[in-house]
Amino acid sequence: MNDHRIFQLIKSPHISEKAAIVGDKANQHVFKVSTDARKDEIRSAVEKIFNVKVSKVRTCNVKGKSKRQGVRMGKRSDWKKAYVSLEQGHEIDLAAVGG
Repeated sequence: MNDHRIFQLIKSPHISEKAAIVGDKANQHVFKVSTDARKDEIRSAVEKIFNVKVSKVRTCNVKGKSKRQGVRMGKRSDWKKAYVSLEQGHEIDLAAVGG
């Protein structure tokens, strides 16, 4: 997998209250990923970008919400979320990576 594809797969970390709880309890991190990303691609991309060892990847498709502005109805885009479990002794410091 080339470097261009790696940075297309992992879009951003997903920061939420649930993601923080999961990160503290189970040593997992949550990422917004490309909708066509496969689990093995996500695993290798996270391992190369953050230099960690991934034990498990779970994904789920998030449906976009229907929104309304005045009379018009609209819909937000669908997106994909990946829960990445790291092996013992490995961790990702997202504050240091953003630099």
